[in-house]
Amino acid sequence: MRKIVFLVNPISGTAKKDIVLKAVEHTCQKEGLHFEIMPTHANGNYTLLKQKIHEEQITDVVIIGGDGSVNQVVHALHREPVRFGVIPLGSGNGFAYAAAIPANMQKAIDIIVQGHSGKVDAFRVNNRFSCMLTGIGFDAKVAHDFATKARRGLLTYTQQSLINFFKAQPYQFEVVLPEFSFFTDAFFISIANGNQFGNHVTIAPQAVLNDGLLDVVIVQKMNKAKLPFAILRQMRGNNKLQQLVDDIAQKNILYFQVPSIKVRNHRLAPLHIDGEPVETAEELNFEIIKDCFDLLQPAKSFKENQ
Repeated sequence: MRKIVFLVNPISGTAKKDIVLKAVEHTCQKEGLHFEIMPTHANGNYTLLKQKIHEEQITDVVIIGGDGSVNQVVHALHREPVRFGVIPLGSGNGFAYAAAIPANMQKAIDIIVQGHSGKVDAFRVNNRFSCMLTGIGFDAKVAHDFATKARRGLLTYTQQSLINFFKAQPYQFEVVLPEFSFFTDAFFISIANGNQFGNHVTIAPQAVLNDGLLDVVIVQKMNKAKLPFAILRQMRGNNKLQQLVDDIAQKNILYFQVPSIKVRNHRLAPLHIDGEPVETAEELNFEIIKDCFDLLQPAKSFKENQ
């Protein structure tokens, strides 16, 4: 028998939360599923839930929230014998969309009920955990500013992006790969496991959640008038890497895939992990965690990932 714990973020998607919880209760009761609704914990301490998983044989933990909640819960529980689900209720929901989990509340709940799951990668950033996307530079500065705002959502995020765009200056990085290293002045570097920035904005078109590779996108120094058009081409997947060594000098945006990478952050550019601002560092080591956890996802995606 499946036993499901739904973890709801008390501060994500407040206006829709009651509607989602009523839909969860109605669907689970209709399907005869054993379920319980609990709050997420801001401090990330899930010791009692770990105990509950073993004592009560909990089979599934479903996060009702955004990318930050997904990161926190999966990080705490990915070694436990449970499958994870997501009902997107955050500002960007990049992880859910990368996994083909729809924004439609009932459709996301139906995926939980159907119970199809597949393995998903994650990665480490020094000693931190990331499910989907880590950024250094411009997008991290936006994340830091966005986190201070009382109002959340796409409009606020867009406003902060525009404000920071006009103030943005490139940062100095050294990128270290197994074969060689290079220096670059870049507006930002994104290290992705999924393909999303959030809100269905694609940054790494070739990214797959279980391919064992990190997708690295480096937006190098360029005329600001060209920057939006260069990023748009990247989102459309028209900037495929040919020869990295040549591209470093010739292309505005570099895009390549590796299982691990080191970035020396000489000017301490700001850092975010799965959309949440965190303390930056002079050296950042990224390493894939293959098949890190089981994710409930659409049956079509499940079949493609096997």
